[in-house]
Amino acid sequence: MAKKKKFFVEIKPDECKGCGRCVKACPKSVLILGSRLNTMGFPFVSYKGEGCIGCGACFYNCPEPGTITIFEDEIIN
Repeated sequence: MAKKKKFFVEIKPDECKGCGRCVKACPKSVLILGSRLNTMGFPFVSYKGEGCIGCGACFYNCPEPGTITIFEDEIIN
C-alpha cells in the first residue's frame, strides 16, 4: 500500500503578533492574515485548511517561538 504524506499547520492565535512574515514566506499561499484580533489586540494568521507541503518556511520566518507548528500525517491509499 502506498503511503502519502499530508501536512498541516497549527497557529496559536494569542501568540501571533500579525507581522505577516509567515504569510509572505509560504510558497503555496496557504496562510492568511485575518481581520479578527487576538487577546493582545493583533490580527492573527490562520491556515486555510489544506495545501501545506511541510517546507517549514512559515516556521523559520516567524519571530515568535512556539507560535507555528507543522504536523505531518501519513495517509494510506
